[in-house]
Amino acid sequence: MYKKFLFLIIFVLSFSTATKADEEGMTINLQEIEVTTSIKENKSIDELPVSANSFTMTQLDNQVVTSTKDLTSFVPNFHLPDYGSQMTSSIYVRGFGARIDQPVVGMIIDNVPILNKNAFDMDIFDLLRAEFLRGPQGTLYGRNTMCGLINLYTLSPFAYQGTRFDIDYSTANTLKIKASTYHKASDKFAFSVAANGQHTNGYFTNSYDDELCDPSNSITLRSRQLWKVKDSLSLENSISFNLLKQGGYAYGLITNEDHHPINYNDECHYNRVSFSDGFILKRRYANFDFSSVTSYQYLDDDMLLDQDFLPTSIFTLNQKQKDHAATEELIFQSKRKEKIWNWKSGMYGFYKHNTMSAPVTFKRGGIDQLILNNANKGIQAAFPTERLDIQEQEFIIHSDFQLPTYAVAGYHQSEFRIGKWNFTAGIRLDYEKAQMTYKNGSDIHYIFTLLMNEYEPIRSWMEGKVNKSFFEVLPKISVQYNINEKNHLYAYAAKGYKAGGFNTQIFSDILQNRLKSDIMTDLSMKFDDMIDANYDTEKAISYDPEYNWTYELGGHFSWIKDQLTTNMALFYIDCRDQQLTVFPAGKNTGRMMTNAGKSRSLGAELSARFVHENLELTGTYGYTNAKFVEFNDGNHSYNGNYVPFSPLHNSSLQAQYSFYINKKLIDKIILMADWKGSGKIYWDESNEKVQPFYSLFGTSIILQKEHFRLKGWCKNIGNKEYDTFYFVSMGNQFCQSGKPRQIGVSISYELK
Repeated sequence: MYKKFLFLIIFVLSFSTATKADEEGMTINLQEIEVTTSIKENKSIDELPVSANSFTMTQLDNQVVTSTKDLTSFVPNFHLPDYGSQMTSSIYVRGFGARIDQPVVGMIIDNVPILNKNAFDMDIFDLLRAEFLRGPQGTLYGRNTMCGLINLYTLSPFAYQGTRFDIDYSTANTLKIKASTYHKASDKFAFSVAANGQHTNGYFTNSYDDELCDPSNSITLRSRQLWKVKDSLSLENSISFNLLKQGGYAYGLITNEDHHPINYNDECHYNRVSFSDGFILKRRYANFDFSSVTSYQYLDDDMLLDQDFLPTSIFTLNQKQKDHAATEELIFQSKRKEKIWNWKSGMYGFYKHNTMSAPVTFKRGGIDQLILNNANKGIQAAFPTERLDIQEQEFIIHSDFQLPTYAVAGYHQSEFRIGKWNFTAGIRLDYEKAQMTYKNGSDIHYIFTLLMNEYEPIRSWMEGKVNKSFFEVLPKISVQYNINEKNHLYAYAAKGYKAGGFNTQIFSDILQNRLKSDIMTDLSMKFDDMIDANYDTEKAISYDPEYNWTYELGGHFSWIKDQLTTNMALFYIDCRDQQLTVFPAGKNTGRMMTNAGKSRSLGAELSARFVHENLELTGTYGYTNAKFVEFNDGNHSYNGNYVPFSPLHNSSLQAQYSFYINKKLIDKIILMADWKGSGKIYWDESNEKVQPFYSLFGTSIILQKEHFRLKGWCKNIGNKEYDTFYFVSMGNQFCQSGKPRQIGVSISYELK
């Protein structure tokens, strides 16, 4: 298989008899030139002092990119592993990231920010462009952009008019159907409507019932309306709706380095309903431009886990949440970038209210293993015939939360142009207040046969309210030397932060231990082996913000008459209070976010693209060396160890060659081949568990006739086995494997 793949690459690169490309062969013909950039920028990302990558619609289509996870390894030092479900949007950039709660990057779709990271992993379709900016973007974008920003732009009905159809069928009975229509009703009004549906049987089998554990069904609806009221005033409204029902959590047990099949007995699923509406007003005045971005976002999701991931009935978690969020941003900026002084200022605010229910159901195996066994060992050492017992065959530890959060911010950035030099300075003042009201507990019946003749009720409950406030000052300074219009050198220093929050998933552990303690108090006795951990509740249920300072040196360059473009960057990051997801030691059931002491990351990034006639070559490489400077979890010091979950290296190569046939049945053939490599990935703070560097190969062939395209493609040609996730829970080790070989065919058609 690898020899065939190598032969294909050589064949593609060596063939050179095709004629020059013409624009009629493109998938999308934009009838009207419309420059799409961030509402806060009047430059392309190639002109900004930042390490960044962008992908066009054609590149996304040709690489079979249907979700943000598909872009892993195509972006230097960007890692979004595919595991769990679409809820687990764990993003790692330059060594930093987290598995739960706040992300290290922000996401914006058509200039509307997405507040809840549970909605980050979405179906991608009809994207005009995707941009990935690395490094702190907090001065302009605020919280959770300490390592970068993802900008997604959908196709504009002012730039393209027509109707598009696409159907794709691939391995695991995976079917994807898309239809969209774009219309320009007049010079002042245009609109689009799009729908995307996906189904897959799944890739992983649960050996407990011999059924696929990761089936998925989703539908996404999207509409966009644009009004050019007059030359100085425009309005835009974007509405999207998503419904997702999927299995997932294909975690298998590991013992003595041996990987066992997935084998758990209780249902796992993730279901999501999301809705968003973003309204944008743009007004041009004589001396400045004004923009207003208003949004409402709703997310209702339901996660059910067999949380022990074993074929025994120990315990399950069912987390449900309803999240309402509203944002408002007012942006003022100078009009012409060629002036000596250009500026932008803004005010931003959001309010988010989350209602969450996360009950943990202890089944008989969990009651015995996690609550009674240790106590009865101690009891029966002294009284062989006596025991402590719980009457219920299963009971629920209820966990209910109200989590309102609001924030306000103001920012300013000035840029000074002096000859070939650009100097930029900016600052943001950001205030956020978060609150958690919790009500948690359980009611059971227990007996201690030494002292009692029948089961008696006991009630263990916790109720309370906690608040956390954060005030952040986020400065940034940069200098850029413009060698010419297409070649730039830059350096910057910037501060970023990731918001703090609350550990809702540790309450089951706290309540489990409180229940044991309440039983002992009720008996006026103490069993030393009964308590697994002593929690400082106030400290355990919350965590602090994470901060970093990033220092970067880089450049954007164009070579060989613009046939070769490159982007390069060197960076150093000083991080403190790094947020890490940990599972408590021993046979505990929850997980929590904790703040590490200090860590640092240094590395390099390179992106290159070469285009010559019908040949296109692209390549990326990212190196990240992220280590703990000070981190002690109370039991071990991890100073000098690598920060887990982020690869040391990630890289990619793609080759594309177009043959222009111009015959009756076919106009063009495109052959493509790609390679992606990633690793090492350390799975824990001790660096004892590791995923070695691995390579994935892919290829595709596209046949095109006017507005009709037929594409055959393959991912992971060699069926490489590798792990995408590893964790320890209840003293057991688990992992999820990467997806196997996928082969598919897609048909696309445009109706003008």
